[in-house]
Amino acid sequence: MVRYVPRFADGQKVKLAWPLAIFRLNHIFWPLDPSTGQWARYLDKVLAVGMTLVFMLNNDAELRYLRFQARNRNLDAFLSGMPTYLILVEAQFRSLHILMHLEKLQKFLEIFYANIYIDPRKEPEMFRKVDGKMLINRMVSAMYGAVISLYLISPVFSIINKSKDFLYSMIFPFNSDPLYLFVPLLLSNVWVGVVIDSMMFGETSLLCELIIHLNGSYLLLKRDLQLAIEKILVARDRPQMAKQLKVLIIKTLKKNVALNQFGQQLEGQYTVRVFIMFAFAAGLLCALSFKAYTNPMANYIYAIWFGAKTVELLSLGQIGSDLAFTTDSLSSMYYLTHWEQILQYSTNPSENLRLLKLINLSIEMNSKPFYVTGLKYFRVSLQAVLKILQASFSYFTFLTSMQRRQMSN
Repeated sequence: MVRYVPRFADGQKVKLAWPLAIFRLNHIFWPLDPSTGQWARYLDKVLAVGMTLVFMLNNDAELRYLRFQARNRNLDAFLSGMPTYLILVEAQFRSLHILMHLEKLQKFLEIFYANIYIDPRKEPEMFRKVDGKMLINRMVSAMYGAVISLYLISPVFSIINKSKDFLYSMIFPFNSDPLYLFVPLLLSNVWVGVVIDSMMFGETSLLCELIIHLNGSYLLLKRDLQLAIEKILVARDRPQMAKQLKVLIIKTLKKNVALNQFGQQLEGQYTVRVFIMFAFAAGLLCALSFKAYTNPMANYIYAIWFGAKTVELLSLGQIGSDLAFTTDSLSSMYYLTHWEQILQYSTNPSENLRLLKLINLSIEMNSKPFYVTGLKYFRVSLQAVLKILQASFSYFTFLTSMQRRQMSN
């Protein structure tokens, strides 16, 4: 059962960064290779169904814990279980959506790595620039790795202390103390943790890479156009200058349209999952910050998690804003093609008129910036992320006021 292997247009394998190399092993969120046989595909579906059932089991147990603590009005214990429950529910929604569109995702990734991904062999300088923007995201991935590692070592301490504690705050509807039940349930906790953690940093890494390389492709388009225009001006073939620029703009427009179409495909693939991610972000950040604030030394896992989630959202928002800025400048790119100099030197009036009409069309086609959105409800931008952080801070102040009132009573 082989997972899809990204390749360039010439068939050469793409060297994935370590977060994506780990994410590629995720049997829920990464598609199978087209060469996978029928029996392997059946096995993959069985694993997906098994993971769904385990998600439901964990969801029920964690929800029972939250309901129990809510009835006892134990705010601190309630918020201890809230972050893992929120991320579990988020993972359920995101996994359900991706399982419904897994084949489309595989074809989408094929197009990306073959046509959009910047090949370091051909464009080493641009690749270094775009790859450098992924460093923050890789730091976030390392922080998420630290979080899940701290969760996964808890069974070791349970064995040392001779206690039967699960990785997360859970209450099962049956007696889970017998070893023949406790061990499988504990292993299911580990399975859920590994799948969800690789989802948290892996899918965000993939989304950031998609946006960054799309933005880099637009920058290459702009660079190539400017270099070609300089050649036309230097050559100064007066009867043909307007026609040469017209042919160049048509060629650029075709590439421009292809990039725009890929942007729409990107939007179609991720708009639902981005909406889910952003919808849960404020509540998750609120619970994490409250736990880290009330007892920083005991709740250092929540502090690391809070830092990772905050930086993840900020980096994603900045990358989305960079893409919007680049696409917003495309209309200026066509206007600044030195067409006035071309008209000054050109001796072909009919071609001059065609050139002006083409430039007007190019500007009109690129009059709006492109944003990745969450179901058109909000945009992936730095401004949207700051609003999420502001909302989570408002929830945080509300919870701290509730805690003070509870302590005073």
